[in-house]
Amino acid sequence: MTRKRKIVVGVDGSPQSEAALRWAVGEAAADRGEVRAVLVRARDELLPGTSYAIQPHGRRPVAQDEDYAGLLRESVRKTLQNIENPPLVEDLVADGDPATELIKESSAADLLVVGSHGARMVTELLLGSVATQCVRHAHCPVVVLTAESAQRLS
Repeated sequence: MTRKRKIVVGVDGSPQSEAALRWAVGEAAADRGEVRAVLVRARDELLPGTSYAIQPHGRRPVAQDEDYAGLLRESVRKTLQNIENPPLVEDLVADGDPATELIKESSAADLLVVGSHGARMVTELLLGSVATQCVRHAHCPVVVLTAESAQRLS
């Protein structure tokens, strides 16, 4: 018996991540693989501080009352509703830095799929984008869906 291919996909509610989820589910359905949809809830952590900090006391704002698990389940449900013989999709809400958590998940995956928000050059230079960090550090191949490809898949 052959091992099922495991695809990890980052989901954050953006059109790009929804397209990434649809693409990953389609890939898994084609070869009877499995999908792990991961939504990462940012931690309330200190940002590098300067006297010019945008946020008070150098903290990144975190939404506390959102139902992340519910948002992820709804996204998965909508993606699977029109698929005949859908693959197994496991959902996971993790806490931390999105790139770090997705890279961790990639260690047990055959493929990592993420959407790219098209970060501005300065932002990416200073902070790095999640997609860029995943491409650089993932433990498996990475598929990055751009905003343009997400529109075509919608």
